[in-house]
Amino acid sequence: MNLFNVKPDDTILTGDRTTGPLHLGHFVGSLKNRVLLQDICRQFLLLADAQALTDNMGNYVKVRDNVLQVALDYLAVGIDPAKSTIFIQSLVPELSELSSYYLNLVTVARLERNPTIKDEIKLRGYERDIPAGFLTYPAAQAADITAFKATVVPVGSDQIPMIEQTNEIVRRFNSSVNQEILVEARAVVPENGSRLPGIDGRAKMSKSLGNALNLSSTPDEISQAVKMMYTDPKHLRVADPGQVEGNVVFTYLDVFHPDAARVAEWKEHYQRGGLGDMPLKRELEACLQALLEPIRTRREALARDPAMVMDILKQGTLKAREAAGQTLSEVKAAMGLNYF
Repeated sequence: MNLFNVKPDDTILTGDRTTGPLHLGHFVGSLKNRVLLQDICRQFLLLADAQALTDNMGNYVKVRDNVLQVALDYLAVGIDPAKSTIFIQSLVPELSELSSYYLNLVTVARLERNPTIKDEIKLRGYERDIPAGFLTYPAAQAADITAFKATVVPVGSDQIPMIEQTNEIVRRFNSSVNQEILVEARAVVPENGSRLPGIDGRAKMSKSLGNALNLSSTPDEISQAVKMMYTDPKHLRVADPGQVEGNVVFTYLDVFHPDAARVAEWKEHYQRGGLGDMPLKRELEACLQALLEPIRTRREALARDPAMVMDILKQGTLKAREAAGQTLSEVKAAMGLNYF
């Protein structure tokens, strides 16, 4: 399956912040696609520990420890380090140097107008007390993308403005040196959407909201999460007609159940009345148990040899530094900063 119409000569850059283990929302939005994409083109997977610090200064242990946790999730779902380059962001200093140059190509006003940044500032209640690293993150992300000359960046729809700003920086830099040094990237959003709602019915599954189901969840945790899932609060009796729209159980069944025709039948039955929530939750739990059991088993096996996992990250980081170093050399030469 060729997702996003990528070609063998495309390069993909994607990754995750190291603020906690990954959950089902990550799996639906990106992880399963990355497993497929690694067989089609070159892929770099970034463990964004430096980005995580833009709003986690002081939580150093959490950010550091979750480098290993996210790496375990990557490997457990099927990311192959022989096909995808997994690397640690903070150990590629070339990214920071590129970011410092790009900051001269963007204004504070433009950063503040970035819709993604505006929404995140509002969500965190920063008002004017915005960490400078947080506000300038679009320049840092531009460095992440352009360092590897990524042509494709899979993102959620809310992240499209970030890619647009990256391409603005690319065009401004190339114009400033009268050369085509950097390449623009294409933002692509998965067809199945990029977000899975939380088990409580909120629009987004999130660790910080406490409504996530981790990929490493135990059978009991999966069972409890499904029992707690938001359905239709007005569906008080089995005989009552039920609401499908906004019903998290049906949203998850649409994503995870292998028989779409059966799910359609359940929806019709639920809407006319006569179908309770518990049978649907049992069906969903069976799907999630089947999905997560092999991932959890592989993860537990990998976790028994953390040194091996860290060696994978070390080798990937060395490859990433080589690629980013080549781009940095080209950028500095174009600016006339190659003195010796």
